[in-house]
Parts: sequence; structure tokens; C-alpha cells
Amino acid sequence: MSLTEHKITVNSLEWFYREAEPVGRTDLLPVVLLHGIVAQSYSWRNILPALANQGTRAIAPDWIGYGFSSTPEKRDFAYTPEAFITALEGFIKALELEQFSLVVQGFLGSVGLQYALRHPEQIANLAILNTPISTAAKLPWKIKQMGLPLAGEMMTQDPLLVDRTLEGGSRYRIADKDLDVYRKPYLKSSASGRGLLATIRNLQLDSAMTEITSGFKQWQQPILIQWGMIDPWLPIEMAENFTNSVQNAELVKLNNVGHYPQEHYHETILEDLLPFVRRTESR
Repeated sequence: MSLTEHKITVNSLEWFYREAEPVGRTDLLPVVLLHGIVAQSYSWRNILPALANQGTRAIAPDWIGYGFSSTPEKRDFAYTPEAFITALEGFIKALELEQFSLVVQGFLGSVGLQYALRHPEQIANLAILNTPISTAAKLPWKIKQMGLPLAGEMMTQDPLLVDRTLEGGSRYRIADKDLDVYRKPYLKSSASGRGLLATIRNLQLDSAMTEITSGFKQWQQPILIQWGMIDPWLPIEMAENFTNSVQNAELVKLNNVGHYPQEHYHETILEDLLPFVRRTESR
């Protein structure tokens, strides 16, 4: 099963996304997968084909400002949660996705959760992988320092920040051929670094966490939480407390797994994710 790469322009913003078309049965709802900070849709490279092989259309975009999507200047795109949510609304509409399963991971995955709360009728199932979901969540120093005055401007222009962040968060080495893909946008243009800088400075994590912790108390659809136990930034207690505070949620603890579970442990993730997204068929 091969992945295809696409671009679509929505409201003057060009989205790059990877897609795996379903094999065989097509009555399953599509799945949209959203990546975290410094990553891109490439992080789902091993998840997308497996979803397609079970008959699920799988779509993973690069957020605006990341990967191979548009990297607009801040005057044209605010890099706030509201800006990302509005852009994602346009992307989902352009792809004519009426109902789907949503998978989120990492810092920026929280924006996907905010999107879900504002569009619950679109979300059939929700899977959360190591994403901030508590008012106790804070940007880790490794990421926060990239937003500091002066130092941040320099740090976000260093392509090696990708290596340091992805490997530091996951706690495992990432193959050079994969790091080459992650680094490429930062080598190609300084705009990627400026987009990252703007995101970190405008993530508004406190207000986002307040919206998420209160909003999900009324959530009805099934939630699968898959949590790397050795995440250096988001402790397992965060996932446990969230699971206990919402309805219809299941927590799967992933031993020896860090902040970016899909990077090294896709097979473990798929054991629970594949049957989970099969639960709800299109209606």
C-alpha cells in the first residue's frame, strides 16, 4: 500500500497532505491524523497504510506553517489556535469530509481537540496520543526556549532543532533518512522557522487547556487514549485524570514509549487503533 502526496489550496493557504486510499471495503469512515510541533504528516507514514489496508481512507495534513504546507508570514496567518482551527475547518470542508475519526498527537494536537469540541457532529471516534489534555500541561523547556526573544529567532532557524526535539521527546534515535524529511522544510526556507516561532509564542496553552478539560466533560463519542509512559513532557497521570473525568474513554498505557509514539511504535499503536476506528461505520 503506497502513500500519495497532494496539495490543495483553501482560502489562499496551500495544504500539503498524505493520503492512503482504502483497500477493499469502503463503508468505514475516513480517519484524519494531526501531528504535533516540529513534526509533520510524515510522522504517520507507518499508520496510514495500515488504516487503508483495513478499508479506511486515511488523511494526514501538514499543519499550515509546517512540513510542506504554506508557511505564511504572521501578518497573513496569526498562528494562534483560532487561526489553526479556522484553517482546519476550511481543509475539512474542501475535502468534503462530513464525518470521520480524528487522531491527534503532541503540542498542536490540542488544536485538533479544540476543533473536535467545536464540531462534535463531525467526529465519530477520537484517538489521543500524548497530547496536552490538562490545565497542568506546560510547554516543555526544549520547546519553550524556541519562543524566547532573540534566542528563539536563532534557534528556530537551526534545522537540527528537529533532531533534538523529536529524539528528545521520543527518547529514541530516529533514522537519518527520516530526519532528512523532517529537516527539509527548515533547510529550504527560513519561513518554516518563523512559523514555528510564531506557533510557540501564540499557542495560548492555558486557555486551550481550560476549554479542553471543561468541554470534554460533556463529550459523548468514544475516546481512545494511547499514552507513551516515558514521555518526558506529559506524565501518565495527565492521561489517567482525563480518562476518569470523561465518559466512554479507554486508556492504553504504552511501556517504553515517549512523546511521539507513532515514530517508533506504530505496530503497538495499531493493535488498538485499527479496531477502534472500525467501531462506527458511515451513516
